[in-house]
Amino acid sequence: MIKAEFPADKAVEGTRYPPPHDEKCRGRKTWPLTKRYGLAQFGVNRVELAPGAWSTQRHWHRTNDEVVIVVSGEVVLVTDLGEEVLGPGDCVAFKAGDPNPHHLQNRSDKPAVFFDIGGRDWSDVSTFPDAGFEARPHIEIRFKPIKP
Repeated sequence: MIKAEFPADKAVEGTRYPPPHDEKCRGRKTWPLTKRYGLAQFGVNRVELAPGAWSTQRHWHRTNDEVVIVVSGEVVLVTDLGEEVLGPGDCVAFKAGDPNPHHLQNRSDKPAVFFDIGGRDWSDVSTFPDAGFEARPHIEIRFKPIKP
């Protein structure tokens, strides 16, 4: 067993979104614990959002459940149902197949840290309705426009 460490130089910064959709996520740092520990059944990421940064573009998953647990700081959860402030110890979950897109925004003046935990169904499709694309990140890195 290896204790997790989170050195700044090991963080993945930003996202792989195509421009201009990557801009709001440039202040995001992610430490992919799934890769670190060789996990295959579920994914775990430690995420740090700088002030003003977004976690992702708003999205939902067809086949993967997702859970977010806030460790420190404050984020705003944004969904089609509205907005809610989350702080340390707060937890939210997103059921696979529920087309209510979500993401987190750090609107505070301090960094926020959370863990993002989700399924690893290799056939999952993430839909980003505001940005107008879908992604199959476990199969291909390319983002495809949503078909009407």
